[in-house]
Amino acid sequence: MDTEQGLRAVLAEVLNLDGRAAALTAASPLLGALPELDSMAVAALIAAIEDHFAVTFEDEDLTEDTFATFGSLASVVAARRID
Repeated sequence: MDTEQGLRAVLAEVLNLDGRAAALTAASPLLGALPELDSMAVAALIAAIEDHFAVTFEDEDLTEDTFATFGSLASVVAARRID
């Protein structure tokens, strides 16, 4: 499973997005655009991503920019997968 597919699956599960996750593109806004993505959900999402992809977010990853769009989040996850 590639990073984007896996990330869509994690987002769908953690945020209960139903079929909406399949429509996410790199430019799709996340933080501030999805009412489901509040501060508690961000914490749950980080934990779920770390578990699913066997990665660890670094402190510098935990910024608003990382969670701004699907593409920005996917880029950080992909970078952590190869580190």
